[in-house]
Amino acid sequence: MTQYEHNESVEAETSYKNLDDAQKALSEVQELLRKQRVVESVVHNQQSHVSIERQHLVEAMVHRQHVSELAEKLAHLHPADVAYVLESLPQEDRLVVWEQVRAGQDGHVLLEVSDSVRDTLIRAMSTSELIVAAQTLDTDEIAELAPNLPHDVVNQLTSKLSLEERDQLRTALSYPEDSVGAHMDFDMITVRDDVTLEVVLRYLRRFEAMPDQTDQVFVIDRDGFFKGALPLDRILVNEPDVMVSDAMKQEVLMLEALDDMYETAQAFERYDLVSAPVLDDSGRLIGRITVNEALDAIREETESEILSSAGLKEEDLFASVWESAKNRWLWLGLNLCTAFFASRVIGTFEDTIAKVVALAALMPIVAGIAGNSGNQTMTLMIRSIALGQVNSSNLLFLLKREMLIALMNGLLWGGLAGLFAWALYAGSPQAISLGVLMALAILLNLIIAAFIGIAVPVSLQRAGRDPAMGSSVLLTFTTDSMGFLIFLGLATLFFSG
Repeated sequence: MTQYEHNESVEAETSYKNLDDAQKALSEVQELLRKQRVVESVVHNQQSHVSIERQHLVEAMVHRQHVSELAEKLAHLHPADVAYVLESLPQEDRLVVWEQVRAGQDGHVLLEVSDSVRDTLIRAMSTSELIVAAQTLDTDEIAELAPNLPHDVVNQLTSKLSLEERDQLRTALSYPEDSVGAHMDFDMITVRDDVTLEVVLRYLRRFEAMPDQTDQVFVIDRDGFFKGALPLDRILVNEPDVMVSDAMKQEVLMLEALDDMYETAQAFERYDLVSAPVLDDSGRLIGRITVNEALDAIREETESEILSSAGLKEEDLFASVWESAKNRWLWLGLNLCTAFFASRVIGTFEDTIAKVVALAALMPIVAGIAGNSGNQTMTLMIRSIALGQVNSSNLLFLLKREMLIALMNGLLWGGLAGLFAWALYAGSPQAISLGVLMALAILLNLIIAAFIGIAVPVSLQRAGRDPAMGSSVLLTFTTDSMGFLIFLGLATLFFSG
């Protein structure tokens, strides 16, 4: 059993009032920065008649006053709110604010910001500043930050850790980034199974504070093998002379270090867990996963899926134009190629369009409604794949189901679109043909969109890729190209005579 050292230095002056605190803090920081620029500009312009030395002195005093006010504001914010402020500022203002984040708080802020913003902040820090910032963190937090730190900083940090902490850091860094082992917390309370609850209570009273998210203590034997979990409420409601082995739970979700972190997060959500033990291959307790890590994993996966669906990776909102442009080149290039392909489909039927000009006006409707329907199917499939609800045994059923839904929607909305087209061109001898053409084209394109909406994410998953990667681009290409091909192909048959 090890003593847990609780670090309250960062949270001592923070407050939790409402969900608007972060946005309010951002507005206040932006106003402070604006006032600083205005006042310093006025002071600079008004001091032109005095000596340069006095002008610099006055400007320095005004600057220190604003900096002090900014630092005071930041000191009372939670690290997560400071991170929100930094992510919402242009890089020049971001670095001004970052310089005023107090030592002891900066390490926790680095953990809260996104990877892209974290890189810009780390580049602005010296080696000594990085070491001081990281020394305020627990071992598992250093492991989370280590991939973004320079190698010499990591080496110096490692040399300053205790032997136990060094082993913990090496253990965490040895696991893949998306595994449970890379995210596990080493701060936990363990008790033996051959003692009474009275002994456990006496032991717990020795702590100044318990580790965050402690809803249970873990039970091990003399050799460190995991035996079960003892919820805190069982310690309180049972008699003091009850043995731990009699009061503990044996049916506990037990994780392995190589388990997928996102799947673990889903288990936390499904079973309403606060913490869960992590075991090595032999069954020894090596750490725990807490609900805050599970929430972070779900948030990161959700953000990744949103960006992946558009063919993007994580991007700093205020990154340079050049870096942001490069981030979007791959899928824009692919989209350009698919657009040219769709244009060639249209070019193939130039004669048909020349005969019936109305086709040019109706054609985008076919592609648009199919794209929307396919996007609904694809979004549902990506979510279901992420939740582990799609497998080989139910895939055929889901495909048939979506095809039937597409058939039903195609008959309904294709029919309505056909009536609309007929009414729109009622004065033309081709009105009835245009109505039937619209109905058939929408029906067929909706069925194709449903098939693509399932086929793309499933194929990407089986290829070992993110099911959301570029899915919207591929769907748009298919529904546009096939929509034009179906619509104009049928039109050629209808109006060839």
